[in-house]
Amino acid sequence: MASLAPLVDAFDRRISYLRLSVTDRCDLRCQYCMPERMQFLPKAEVLTLEEIYRMALGFMARGINKMRLTGGEPLVRRDVIELVRALGRHVGNGLDELTLTTNGTQLAQLAADLANAGIRRINVSLDTLDRDGFAALTRRDQLPQVLDGIAAAKAAGIAIKINTVALRGVNEHELPRLIEWAHGQGHDITLIEVMPLGEVEGDRVDHFLPLTAVTDELERRLTLTPSDHATGGPARYFDIAETGGRLGLISPLTNNFCAGCNRIRVTATGQLYPCLGGGERVDLRAALRSDDPDGNLSAALDQAMRIKPERHHFDISQRGAAPAQPRHMSVTGG
Repeated sequence: MASLAPLVDAFDRRISYLRLSVTDRCDLRCQYCMPERMQFLPKAEVLTLEEIYRMALGFMARGINKMRLTGGEPLVRRDVIELVRALGRHVGNGLDELTLTTNGTQLAQLAADLANAGIRRINVSLDTLDRDGFAALTRRDQLPQVLDGIAAAKAAGIAIKINTVALRGVNEHELPRLIEWAHGQGHDITLIEVMPLGEVEGDRVDHFLPLTAVTDELERRLTLTPSDHATGGPARYFDIAETGGRLGLISPLTNNFCAGCNRIRVTATGQLYPCLGGGERVDLRAALRSDDPDGNLSAALDQAMRIKPERHHFDISQRGAAPAQPRHMSVTGG
């Protein structure tokens, strides 16, 4: 693969990590993420799997060495395993790692295929272990399927990290149990503050739970020691003596993590967002469908580096305020 100049933004941050959405569609309707009657993108606007693959090669040529497939729910896209297989062939030859974020509903059927295709590590979004609570939060009664999927992924040899959004009045009482369950299963777990992206049917002020409050409560019952573990991502890590496991904290509102940002995101329609919380974007679909796709894609990536902002400006403090960005997380790619 031809090697071009690496991606470095205007703040001298080396960009090496791509979060690549393959669909905005999802089979759950998490209340903090999207409304029940979500308007998904017309399929004609979504990149083909061949276009996604060609785009990924262009990113690798510019030094992207870690790639995460996201959505929506990436595993609801038909034939997505073929894309995983194609990208998986570059692990060790252009890619250091290919990972996936999923809600787990399709994992029981696909875990073995994912492992065989080159996936060694996944993130699974799981906010509660209570079946009724899960059904209320996601508007779908699928907790048993998710737990079966997690077990299938573990059996296939895939390392699992549980991602849990901390929600006041919803799951805050359950967070210690979730941590203990995850560590008991041999999984890492990361807690995440809810992010103000896209209109939802409630007010995020009601559910915003600062992780500073969560850690204060956890330290009343558990011993948290700062860990030197680092992934280049936004999480801060702690080792927990009582469980023997690792806890990550992603706190975009109470502890801004932008100084070390190494990532960019591309939607399923080929829109590159240099910042999750920003409106700046570059149209890669137009580049891919031009008469010089490789040259125009590389030029578009240069433009993205010029417009990537220094930081996001998330805020959840004023009732009734509009979200930081009108697009939903499922559109941007989680």
